[in-house]
Amino acid sequence: MAADHLLVLTTCPDADSARAIARALVGERLAACVNRIDAVSSTYRWQGEVREDGECLLLVKTSAAAYERVAARLGALHPYELPEIIALPVQRGSADYLDWITDATS
Repeated sequence: MAADHLLVLTTCPDADSARAIARALVGERLAACVNRIDAVSSTYRWQGEVREDGECLLLVKTSAAAYERVAARLGALHPYELPEIIALPVQRGSADYLDWITDATS
């Protein structure tokens, strides 16, 4: 059951874009829940230089079956040229919670 679920990570440049993406994913039944963590600090290499920026981190709870649609929608909604889209498999979890994710993304 747990292998059927994913936690998708993406970062956004600000709270407004993070909120809009979260609402779209949940509203379109692509995610059961999206947690937004405001004010994370990111250090990364981009276009040959090391940069540091404040970002918002989104934790997207979804089904494995919905992943391709989630990734496509993130690509369409995201303001970044190259958005972070990383999916981690859920190895274990409450059966009732995982069932809820499946129902919410069906």
